[in-house]
Amino acid sequence: MAFDAPTTIAPINITVYRWAGQWGPFKVKIPCGECALTVDVIKDTLENELKGVPVTLDIREWLSEWWKPLKLFPLRGYHAPIVLVEGAIVCEGEALNRGLLTQAVIDAYAKRAPLKGTHLFGKTNCKHCVRGKGYFAQAGIQFAYHDVVREPAALYEMLARVKPLVGPKTPITVPQIWIDGHYVGGADQLGKALGVSIEPNPERGQNSMTDKPMAVVK
Repeated sequence: MAFDAPTTIAPINITVYRWAGQWGPFKVKIPCGECALTVDVIKDTLENELKGVPVTLDIREWLSEWWKPLKLFPLRGYHAPIVLVEGAIVCEGEALNRGLLTQAVIDAYAKRAPLKGTHLFGKTNCKHCVRGKGYFAQAGIQFAYHDVVREPAALYEMLARVKPLVGPKTPITVPQIWIDGHYVGGADQLGKALGVSIEPNPERGQNSMTDKPMAVVK
C-alpha cells in the first residue's frame, strides 16, 4: 500500500473494551468469545491491511471502567466488545468486521499523513487506468499501482484522500492519480499534465474531477 508514515505522525488510537474486569462486588467470571475474536481480528488486520500505519492498541476491561464508554459522543457504548478508533465507536456488541476497522483507521491516517510519491489507484478491467499507466510509461515515470478491487486498503485510502477534494457527494471513479504527492485527477488530467496530445470525445463519461467530457488519445 501507499502507507509511508512520517516519523513525527501521531499514531492512530484503537481502544477495545472487552467483557472483563471488576466493579465493587461484581466480577466477570465467564470470558467473552467475541471479545477475544475481536482482539485477534484487530491484531491480524494491523499485520496485514494496516501494515505500515502507526497504531496504538489499548485493551481495557469493560466492567472496571463501564462509565467511560457511556460518556462517548455522539454514540455511547453499552455492550462489550466495544471498539473505538480515535474515540469514535466502529463496533459494539459483536465480533469486529475488519473492513470497518480498516476504513476507520485509514480515514484517520489520511488526515494526518499526506501522500508521498507517485501513485495510480485503479483496477484491472479499466481502460482509463491502462491509459494512465501508458502515459507514465511514455514519460518514463515510475509509479506505484494500487488495485482498489483486490486491495481493500487501497480502496479506503483512495476514497479517504479524494473525497475531501471533490466533496462527499461526488462519485469517485478510477484511476485516481498523484505525482510527487500532488493530486492530479484521472487519466485525462494526467495526460494534460504530461503534455500528451488528446482529442475531445463527448461520448465519454465524466470522472470525479472533470467538468468537461473526458478525452481519448488518437
